Amino acid sequence: MVTTDLPNSTETTFVAPPPRTQLTPAKVPTWKRVLDVSCVLLALPVLIPVGILLGIFIKIVSPGPAFFRQPRVGYFGKRFMCLKFRTMKVNSDDTVHQLHLKQLMTSNRPTRKLDCGGDARLIPGGLLLRSMGVDELPQLLNVLWGEMSLVGPRPCTPYEFDLLAPRHKRRCASLPGLTGLWQVSGKNKTTFEEMINLDLHYVDRKSLWLDLKIMAMTPVAILGLVWEMKSQRKAGTRRAPVDRWKAREQFAGTVHANQ
Repeated sequence: MVTTDLPNSTETTFVAPPPRTQLTPAKVPTWKRVLDVSCVLLALPVLIPVGILLGIFIKIVSPGPAFFRQPRVGYFGKRFMCLKFRTMKVNSDDTVHQLHLKQLMTSNRPTRKLDCGGDARLIPGGLLLRSMGVDELPQLLNVLWGEMSLVGPRPCTPYEFDLLAPRHKRRCASLPGLTGLWQVSGKNKTTFEEMINLDLHYVDRKSLWLDLKIMAMTPVAILGLVWEMKSQRKAGTRRAPVDRWKAREQFAGTVHANQ
């Protein structure tokens, strides 16, 4: 477990980045860029064959493209297209995810993904791919392009970014990453505010040593998530798959109530 020494949010004033149109982002630390590019290039001989096999598997089990592109908010609010292996059926309704995300941000419950409770939108094998994090391997291209880092806060969607408070948005003061302090500190057991505190702790204290430590702890964290998933299935504690039509009605009702 990483010792975080988290700052007390009640005693610290957090300043959000200025609006995206006025951003003047600081330069990414040289050590971080060198670490990212070096690790990706060294791993490519292994990752390329793995990526080809995953792409073939996805094409076999589900009609449609092997890759999925989604706009995300990155460094100092700059938007980019985040790459992933597709683990959901083509044209899946995103309403249920937006509703789930909003509930997590406004409640004090653990930030568990919809996957943990069963999601009918997933392709065969999609849950395992997501639990192992291999669906995010294409994001290594985002790392090479300088849009992401190996370590940092996860990039949020524009919808999520618009819901963030100014204090939350300061997490964008660091390059978004494939893994991070939150992921290795009890990802599915932390609340939204605890996740934000971990992200801000990393933003304020990132260093070469901390990045290496988080990278070393990531495989153990992934194995823990896979074990948790298997334990839930074995114990029969998984909830029924999400009803996307019911979720859409709930989401519409929430939006109407807030108008």
